[in-house]
Amino acid sequence: MAGKPIPVEQILEMLAKAPGDIAAAAEGAPPELLCTSPGPGEWSARDVLAHMRSCADVWGGCIRQILQEERPVIRAVDPRTWARSTNYLELDFETSLREYTAQRRELLDLLRSLPPDAWQREADVVGAGKPLVRTVHFYAQWLAKHERPHLKQIRRVIKTLRGGVA
Repeated sequence: MAGKPIPVEQILEMLAKAPGDIAAAAEGAPPELLCTSPGPGEWSARDVLAHMRSCADVWGGCIRQILQEERPVIRAVDPRTWARSTNYLELDFETSLREYTAQRRELLDLLRSLPPDAWQREADVVGAGKPLVRTVHFYAQWLAKHERPHLKQIRRVIKTLRGGVA
């Protein structure tokens, strides 16, 4: 992930805002619309949310492991692979959003409790090519930045299915 690191407060704000943004995008949408793909090979709003939950599981788990262990070695996990071990794609959108929101509250409680130096705690990540060094800050920023296009995707899918222009 290239570019200038995002300040911690901005990361926290981005992570805190996501559940409300998803809820606002889905407000008033019938449950069947949220589970409908706008076209062949495209994700429904529920599919996008399932992916976001899987990423939060994987990267949030990395954050917890870094904080619980001294310089852990973490095996890289693709969130798309992880998603196949969950029931996220089978849940209705409302249930999934409720669980995502609770999960996000827990992650934010953890991150907000950290002293500044804890954000720089490190792990060695293996299993996806050359070993990498990753920090709590890296994973929190990765999650926050990764969600932004998916939030737009959920809005676009719902708008398209409601007959609006994407």
